[in-house]
Amino acid sequence: MPSSLLVADLHLAEGELDKTNLFIKFCQDQAIKVDQLFILGDLFNTWLGDDLSIKHYQSVITQLKNLTTTTKVFIMVGNRDFLLGSNFEKKSGAILIDEPYLLETDNKQYVLMHGDALCTDDVGYQQLKKILQHPITKFIFLHLGKNLRLKISGQLRKKSIQAQSYKSSEIMDVNQHAVDELMKKYPDSELIHGHTHRQNTHIEENYTRHVLGDWSTTQGNAIKINTKLSRLEIN
Repeated sequence: MPSSLLVADLHLAEGELDKTNLFIKFCQDQAIKVDQLFILGDLFNTWLGDDLSIKHYQSVITQLKNLTTTTKVFIMVGNRDFLLGSNFEKKSGAILIDEPYLLETDNKQYVLMHGDALCTDDVGYQQLKKILQHPITKFIFLHLGKNLRLKISGQLRKKSIQAQSYKSSEIMDVNQHAVDELMKKYPDSELIHGHTHRQNTHIEENYTRHVLGDWSTTQGNAIKINTKLSRLEIN
């Protein structure tokens, strides 16, 4: 049975070398030993389009390309890097996948998601996401100049931080009903997601939900799946 590692929410940023090096070391020491690596969204803190952002993350992209000689790399876009595109795929050797993604093993099925789609109580966020990730909006944004894209991205991030300061922690977590409705479509499966940064395992009546945490500059976390599911701390 193929072995898999799953991570999410690294939020790699240009110039943040400690976290970038932690991820590269993880690829070289641990991801290389498994058959598949799944990155469930927000590998990058900001992605303004392949034409602008690839050159700022050459060490990460080179490492992913090297890793794909031994390990299949699957990447799900998150709310911060949803503009990852085909040129990134070509340069990195990674495969972009849609959510929900069904990972099947010999004895279990796992539903993989980034997780933000399940935060339905955050109505304002969901409305903004629908606008920003609409194909027409993405097309227009990707055809703007570099400086304008940077300005718009900065303004959106500032407004997002301000909005989060007024929201309760419950609103920014997944909605239980939304999760229940999703998992009705996947009986006898378990759910793995990120986004909320609330690393935990929730055992529900009909399924188990595994939440990946985010990464700091000194520590990360992963889920490993082979004959069973286990958690790893990365440092």
